[in-house]
Amino acid sequence: MVKSMSQMMPYIPGATTVGIVYRDGVLLASERRVAYGHFVMSKSARKVFKITDTIGAACAGLVSDMQILAKEASAYASIYTYENDRPISVKATAKMVGSLLFQRRFMPYITQTIIGGIDQDGPSIYVLDLLGSVLPDKYASVGSGTEISMGVLEDEYKENMSLDEAKDLMRRAIKSALARDAASGGDVDLLIISKEGTKTEIITLK
Repeated sequence: MVKSMSQMMPYIPGATTVGIVYRDGVLLASERRVAYGHFVMSKSARKVFKITDTIGAACAGLVSDMQILAKEASAYASIYTYENDRPISVKATAKMVGSLLFQRRFMPYITQTIIGGIDQDGPSIYVLDLLGSVLPDKYASVGSGTEISMGVLEDEYKENMSLDEAKDLMRRAIKSALARDAASGGDVDLLIISKEGTKTEIITLK
């Protein structure tokens, strides 16, 4: 019996992942659920990664691909810093990750990625698809909950938000997606990157 294309394609896990630029830095956040079809495989999967002391990545897609991509990005960023005797910028990191993704375009990493951080030019984020497109923005969402969370971000984001305002917006954006997207759920991993350093938090949405 010939299988249909939908039967042959692997099921891609959902996610709701958000990046926000605020006045003093960047927030990267994602919920922890890994669901395959109707089965919740894990409630504790990390989808937010530290690449350098001032740059991070937040992903949606296959967790294994996220982990490998984040490790490669961290390794290449360290090599860049060693060879050039200066930290890699956020833009250069995003372009480097884009090149890694493009090199795998025929057997791609199944992941959408937000690269964010702070450097001499200030805080910034970049959105990358699985083929390596690099798009700068002030706020972004990737994953199966994008349509819902992006509506909240579009409506309520404003320039020069404080950290508390950005965290509140992140909560509302992800919470709105969790209410409608069955593939997203659980606690939220939050990476805060600012001039003071990098801080991680785990947030329970109620």
